[in-house]
Amino acid sequence: KIAIGYSLDEIKNAVTGKTYACFEPTLDYCVVKIPKWPFDKFVKARRTLGTQMKATGEVMAIGNSFEAALMKALRSLELGIRTLETPLCKDMDDATLRANLKNVDDNRLLVVAECIRRGFSLEEIHDVTRIDLWFLSRFRKIVAMEEKLKTLTVDTLTDELLLKAKKMGFVDDIIAKYVKTKTEDIRKRRLKAGIKPTYKMVDTCAAEFEAQTPYYYSTYDQVTESKPTKNKKVIVLGSGPIRIGQGIEFDYCSVHSVWGLKEEGYETIIINNNPETVSTDFDTSDRLYFEPLTTEDVLEIIEHEKPEGVIAQFGGQTAIKLTNPLADAGIHIFGTKAQDVDAAEDRERFDALLEELGIPRPKGFTVFTLEEALESAHKLGYPVLVRPSYVLGGKGMEIAYNDNDLTEFMEIICLEEQEHPILIDKYMMGKEIEVDAICDGKDILIPGIMEHLERAGVHSGDSISMYPPQSLSFKTRNTIIEYTEKLAKALNVIGMVNIQYVLFNDQVYVIEVNPRSSRTVPYISKVTGIPMVRIATRIMMGKKLSDFPYGTGLYKPSEYVSVKVPVFSFEKLHDVDTSLGPEMKSTGEVLGIAKNVHEATLKGLVAAGMKFPEPGSGILFTVRDTDKPELVDLADGFERLGYKLYATGKTANYLNRHAIATNAVRKIHEGSPNLIDMMESGDIKMVVNTPTRGRSAERDGFQIRRKAVERSIPCLTSLDTAFAVLRCLQMGKKPEELEVVSLDVFKNQ
Repeated sequence: KIAIGYSLDEIKNAVTGKTYACFEPTLDYCVVKIPKWPFDKFVKARRTLGTQMKATGEVMAIGNSFEAALMKALRSLELGIRTLETPLCKDMDDATLRANLKNVDDNRLLVVAECIRRGFSLEEIHDVTRIDLWFLSRFRKIVAMEEKLKTLTVDTLTDELLLKAKKMGFVDDIIAKYVKTKTEDIRKRRLKAGIKPTYKMVDTCAAEFEAQTPYYYSTYDQVTESKPTKNKKVIVLGSGPIRIGQGIEFDYCSVHSVWGLKEEGYETIIINNNPETVSTDFDTSDRLYFEPLTTEDVLEIIEHEKPEGVIAQFGGQTAIKLTNPLADAGIHIFGTKAQDVDAAEDRERFDALLEELGIPRPKGFTVFTLEEALESAHKLGYPVLVRPSYVLGGKGMEIAYNDNDLTEFMEIICLEEQEHPILIDKYMMGKEIEVDAICDGKDILIPGIMEHLERAGVHSGDSISMYPPQSLSFKTRNTIIEYTEKLAKALNVIGMVNIQYVLFNDQVYVIEVNPRSSRTVPYISKVTGIPMVRIATRIMMGKKLSDFPYGTGLYKPSEYVSVKVPVFSFEKLHDVDTSLGPEMKSTGEVLGIAKNVHEATLKGLVAAGMKFPEPGSGILFTVRDTDKPELVDLADGFERLGYKLYATGKTANYLNRHAIATNAVRKIHEGSPNLIDMMESGDIKMVVNTPTRGRSAERDGFQIRRKAVERSIPCLTSLDTAFAVLRCLQMGKKPEELEVVSLDVFKNQ
């Protein structure tokens, strides 16, 4: 508004509706923002924080004190941290702790707290960290409360101290842990003593004026400013901080769900803690609670608001994890029931269901220990896919080719406490296919089938995805439709379901079923024109698919092709291997739309930031032995386009034997000039490198991939992707020569 000529005294404050933008804000609350770093996924990444941003998202918490806001923010990060205490620091001796105090990394606050716990002076900590003494004194207050609680039992804990701990931000389960009792005992004790949260309004004027926007945070003060209405209302659970595997796609779903509820005449309430999202704009829902997405915090809001129920399908794994505890507390979950969500995640129940339905899946086992994992892998035969259950973004997921791989992966997975079993599956290198569908309990609508470019083994979020599918037979499509309908009905899906399949030796296998929205929902909604989330939400409220004009079964495919291409941030994360695998690494995505798949792919790759090498420049091939037969056609294609081919010794010999002129280059340990030197000098403009089984940072493959990132050289770690790039170049069109057409024109064709 200022840009088009308004002055501050002409712009009304949207929060109060009475004051103007020139009115100086008065705040009676404290806000704490903590970045969300991806180091829980990239355990080998360099964790040092500096001038290069590494965070993928952030959480925000509001409290009436710094301590309360900090404690809320810590649990909002979803790292299993409920306070400033962690086993990571507890196991360090004093010398190690002092050394770690100098590290500017994501664990610094926890290290500082442990130093305070050990009796280090605030002045010593300040001298090393330069953290202001005011903040250090607040950390000391939190640690002092921890230590005090640890000396008590549930019988000696007074109501006065319990209230003080709650005001400081301690949750029931942590207090229960410290006083050696059950969480439920603390909750009952607290409620009996009348210790309940109250909800204050974010008004920017310390209640001097009445606020128009219902935007709340919890405290343990006496007076609540949130006055629940008697309207029919539904709570939508948000997805928390943006992270790899759970990004802005789920915020899209939350917002569209709110719109769907409003269309059905419901008052809408959102609970979320991410300041970057549209769902946490104060004018998106009728009421907004800026709170952590934990069982305790959500239950307190439900108790206060008394909604008809909760929608958890659109908040990713963050919200889905709350379905069981909420259902156990007697809360109505709209859509697919908690027990049916469990049936999809529980290996034994799901396997039994598939057997009953006659749907094949890769053989597998559930394990809890390394010994069980090794035994299962030997029964299945390597390679095997290792993954924890109830995770999003393939966190902790790896392909193990031998016992050493499996041992390493299990150790990393078990760094975090596992509430659920770990899954060991036989790995099949087939074509991956993905479906998002809507079910009303009787009928199914499949807006579209998505075909992945890269073969199974690359996480669906990191794979180039095409709609409509380009290479599936009529028989395969019909099988996918049949299996999707059977699974959705058997799991009693009401609303959304996401199913991933693999096509191996002309047979369709189910990889996994997620009875919730997925990260591909915004993509498939936009390219088909079907408002999937709104329809699914209204179905949860009682509508049927027959009430909408989209029919049932597979929706008519579009005449144009849409290609989704992942975007990575490897240049910001040092020591992270850029090779793609079953654990998701991309931080975003772009979409290319055109009349054919090659133009759409070219648009997508350019939008994702790929710089295509000009003919005459060098391309380096360094691939594992099993990929060499496929490499012949790929290298031949690039040679015919006029590119200069380079390869390491064995690969160069192999290509030359197949009459493809290839220059041999030295490996890193073979002296200079080697392939790294040639990348530095600009002789090599693109790299095709398929990783071998070793993942050590000392290996040539890792260093080649990292050097490509540092030099902004396209590095393709899948031959499928490399073939797609080749086909784009074979069109002979430059990106600026591609036709640009409005999406409306495409849809109306």
